Amino acid sequence: MPHLHTHDHAHYAHSHGPATPHPAQAAPWSILRMTVAARLAAALAVSAALWAVVLVAMR
Repeated sequence: MPHLHTHDHAHYAHSHGPATPHPAQAAPWSILRMTVAARLAAALAVSAALWAVVLVAMR
């Protein structure tokens, strides 16, 4: 006698059809909404942090 097993995925909190994409979610932060000055400041901060890692590693 074959074993019939059905998969009921309705009990999962995250359920949508395979053809249905995820709905758009509001991003709390986006680099696209930053001003040019803020982007430059962020890039300089990241660069300084990476240089600090390099200089500490070279010690």
